Amino acid sequence: MPPAHIHFLNIFFFFFILLSTITTSSPPKNLNLTLIGTAHFTNTSIHLTDNPPTCTPPSPHQTGRILHSYPIRFSTPSQNATVSLSFSTRFSFTITPPPPPCLPGDGIAFLIASDPTTLPHSDGSIGLPDSPVSDPFFAIEFDTRFNPGYGDINDNHVAIDVNSIVSIRSVDLGTIGIGLKSGKKINAWIEYRDSEKMVRVWVAHSESKPEHSVIELRVDVSMVLKEFMYVGFSGSNGRGSSVHSIETIQFHTFDSLDPNVQMEMRSKRTCLICYPEDPGFENDDIAMWGDRGKGTRVLELAFGLLFLTACLIVVASLIVVCCVCLKRRRVLRQQCADRAGMYRFQETEVPKRLKLADIRLATKGFDPNRIIGQGASSVVYEAHLPSCGNVAVKRFSKVNQTGLFGNQFATELATMVGCLRHKNLVQLQGWCCEANELVLVYEYMSNGSLDKILHKRTSNRLLTFEKRLNILLGVSAALVYLHEECERQIIHRDVKTCNIMLDADFNAKLGDFGLAEVYERSARKRDATLPAGTMGYLAPEYVYSGVPTVKTDVYSFGVVVLEVASGQRPVNEDGVVVTDWMWDLWEKKILIAAADPRLMGRYDKVDMERMLMAGLICVHPNHQLRPTMKEAGRMLRGGMVPELPVRKPVVMIQSVLPERSSEMVARLGVDESDTPWSTPRTHFSKGN
Repeated sequence: MPPAHIHFLNIFFFFFILLSTITTSSPPKNLNLTLIGTAHFTNTSIHLTDNPPTCTPPSPHQTGRILHSYPIRFSTPSQNATVSLSFSTRFSFTITPPPPPCLPGDGIAFLIASDPTTLPHSDGSIGLPDSPVSDPFFAIEFDTRFNPGYGDINDNHVAIDVNSIVSIRSVDLGTIGIGLKSGKKINAWIEYRDSEKMVRVWVAHSESKPEHSVIELRVDVSMVLKEFMYVGFSGSNGRGSSVHSIETIQFHTFDSLDPNVQMEMRSKRTCLICYPEDPGFENDDIAMWGDRGKGTRVLELAFGLLFLTACLIVVASLIVVCCVCLKRRRVLRQQCADRAGMYRFQETEVPKRLKLADIRLATKGFDPNRIIGQGASSVVYEAHLPSCGNVAVKRFSKVNQTGLFGNQFATELATMVGCLRHKNLVQLQGWCCEANELVLVYEYMSNGSLDKILHKRTSNRLLTFEKRLNILLGVSAALVYLHEECERQIIHRDVKTCNIMLDADFNAKLGDFGLAEVYERSARKRDATLPAGTMGYLAPEYVYSGVPTVKTDVYSFGVVVLEVASGQRPVNEDGVVVTDWMWDLWEKKILIAAADPRLMGRYDKVDMERMLMAGLICVHPNHQLRPTMKEAGRMLRGGMVPELPVRKPVVMIQSVLPERSSEMVARLGVDESDTPWSTPRTHFSKGN
């Protein structure tokens, strides 16, 4: 029989854990929510806004949002058409107005938006656009500010908004005894059934959904919803100062729903957004986090504190050790989701999530001898998984949490999931987000990357001209798909030979989307960012403007064409730039001299010269004169190549650096002596 003190410790730790559950002030883990603006966690809810210390002057930035960390799918492809999904949500919230003479805030809105970065960050309006915008959104607003300019009926109404703060249907909540500014908890149910094209809204103080909806409107929300949308809540104070808090959230999507089936009967397993993490929905009754009976909580707290005080005298040192161990285990278990901001993918939408133990076993503990590639932020290992076969395991070295998609792991995963299915793109087989590890698992390409075959002197594999042409055609097809055929336009930003993988038959597949930028096709303006990529492959206008376009990818592709045709690196060891060298040969009318000597003339000179000319037109200094990727592919297949200038054109490029100030130059790491093809040194990898 175990000693008595062991029984004592077991009882103690039981009550210790019970007590910690009762008194914790930390928000639940694994929420998968992004907080924007003034939004923050409290002990029992999420506050979108707070009461400022004084009423005047009001802050123009009292706008807060919570959004699911990644977009949620709202449509699924079928054989003949795209099927829009229905959705339902239930949430509870409280709006606490300030004491007189302070003015109340604007209110709260349930929000579905295609691009949250385009939503306003100040000036009230519940954080919604006050004029029609190009990026669609759908919202159910709970408005506490009367603004006739927006068509408001009063300062206590619920309304449906589609692409504008001006509502298409509003209802006075006073007619059902609901006061939004009462400070009482309010429960709301929202349902959209695509089969009926019907939006219904229920509102009540009680936990049970009312029999009759307060709003029932026929509207085709599928016209607003894109394939992927962000879901969350928005609130603002404008000229007021209310506390807008969200207490519980439950959100589902589904393919179809029988009109007689209640949305509350949806399984908890299908919940895409659940706050708290395990709200315990039972028979339409929500066990609210931090909303237990006050008397019961006081008794539990008092009993736990008395027991803890008595036990601390005997086992204080053991408590410290055990608490540290328990906390460390919890942190390790949740660290991946907390750091990477991952969301719960539906199994039908993404490759499977893999266990870290299986990946460690497959890579033999990330054995250095299994490394087949290495970059600035990741290392690639060859491995074999029973469920996937031979794979390439991309292990990320660190995670940066800045921004909504603040790290290359999140960017690459978000870009690959659900939209990149093409024979010339490396396919994602699985992913892992566990403990301190972030891993993407790709299909294994037995011939490795193109650069190793082109430039390794020890390689005994010589690419024939026909294979080189087939590789370039494969890469061009991949870029045409990214630029013109995806729902959203994708700019790769890092097209180079080390990111072009070759399978057993030397078919090319483009990979590494860690730097990719995704744009809505309706977007008219793109903001400048710090350029990123690899020296020698970057278009000159991109280096100085910071705005990536399809023509910047075309330039990088042109460098790849010249590199493949000549066997020369973009910038050789002597600092000679392959594009400048090619233009010199063209000016001297001996362009064919650039052909890779290892081919020993085993090619058709007309075809080789066409390939070199296609590469030159793609790296034309004037981006407006470059072809599209579809046109470049047509040239490589034997189409007509536009007439080239007799010598390399000189194009003046205006830098985005204001007056090229020394402070900005120092921050970006730009040397005044940089040649037109060079790049800010602190933001680019050098070579492959």
